[in-house]
Amino acid sequence: MTNWLDILSFLLAGAMLTLTALGIAVSAIMPGIERWNRRFFMSLFATVILLIVAGLVDALVWNHPSMATAERIASYFEYLFISLPMPMFTAFLLNTCGEDWRKSPLFRAVIVLWGVYFLLLGVAQCTTFLYYITPDNDFFRGSWHSLLVAPLLLLMLLNLIGVIRRRARLSQKTYAAFLVHLLPLAVTILVHTFFFVPILPFIGMAFSTLAMFGVILYDQIDRYMRQQQEIAHQRARIMVLQMRPHFIYNAMMSIYYLCAQDPKKAQQVTLDFTAYLRRNFTAIASENTVPFSDELEHTRAYLAVEQVQFEDGLLVDYDTPHTNFRIPPLTLQPIVENAVKHGMDPETTPLHISIRTQETETGSEIVVEDNGPGFAPSDKPHTALANIRQRLEMMCGGKMTIHPRDGGGTVVTVTIP
Repeated sequence: MTNWLDILSFLLAGAMLTLTALGIAVSAIMPGIERWNRRFFMSLFATVILLIVAGLVDALVWNHPSMATAERIASYFEYLFISLPMPMFTAFLLNTCGEDWRKSPLFRAVIVLWGVYFLLLGVAQCTTFLYYITPDNDFFRGSWHSLLVAPLLLLMLLNLIGVIRRRARLSQKTYAAFLVHLLPLAVTILVHTFFFVPILPFIGMAFSTLAMFGVILYDQIDRYMRQQQEIAHQRARIMVLQMRPHFIYNAMMSIYYLCAQDPKKAQQVTLDFTAYLRRNFTAIASENTVPFSDELEHTRAYLAVEQVQFEDGLLVDYDTPHTNFRIPPLTLQPIVENAVKHGMDPETTPLHISIRTQETETGSEIVVEDNGPGFAPSDKPHTALANIRQRLEMMCGGKMTIHPRDGGGTVVTVTIP
């Protein structure tokens, strides 16, 4: 039975050692982790690794009568390393809440308690009332061993109170992560005080640290992705605000001349141009996807204004029986505008644009096809198209592909899952 327990202890220690080493690697290379957090977790995982190594050394030498000195050294570092993460956590908590940990009464109280623990640990090396190791390399707890454990429990209690008092300044995930770190570790050490299970504190420390790291890492990545999504929204707003000046100028001049030549048509162009502007500026404030039908009407309004200028030089076909799906705002209209901007040439054949939709087995598909000059697949996409691709991926998991059209021109395909 003892051999199986030893094997199980080594396996658990090895697994935790591997996971904590992986935690250091992830902390070092993962993007989106704040610099202070990165340093904290790397230091914390390094301390946990040292604790596990000390425990493994202890497990290797404890039943060898000639290794009493090595047992004494390993035990000392076990007790030391299990206490170090506690003041480190206090500093991390205060920094997360925006407090200066150097001036915090909580941190000072924790340091005082840790100092008492360190002093008691030093006393234990030359007395027997806390713990001692016999010349035959047998470990025994002294009658006052609980006195050595008391500062550890008080340290965790102070940290727990500090977390609860500052919960309003913590995100829900961070608050949960801190509780996940403190409560299992406190229970582990409390149980170990009354029932001697050598591997228990190490497993508790490694598990609580990894659990906290996992939750906070998830929160950090979630915030990082939200920031990237906000950047994409900002780019969309900038794109709207940077509408082509010559398009607006041409639209206004077309309306001006039509007022004298064809007042009825001028009224219609004014309505189309107003609808185009209204949908453009509505898109600025939009944070979510919009019905495709809205985006289609936006595109129709834009093309109606363009067709006044180019007349028979711009031909548009619509084949959109499927409209019951949602897309990010400013998806279809900029694709079509890009086709007009780069495909229109008054000296060549008319520009023919085809807009089609269909429902597929995996979702919805939009195809915008033109007979313009096109561009090679290796060409760098225009800024507007790169922005659309990014927003499709982030807002609805969609994607956009661009490839040459047979016979000249370009085909842009948008798929929405």
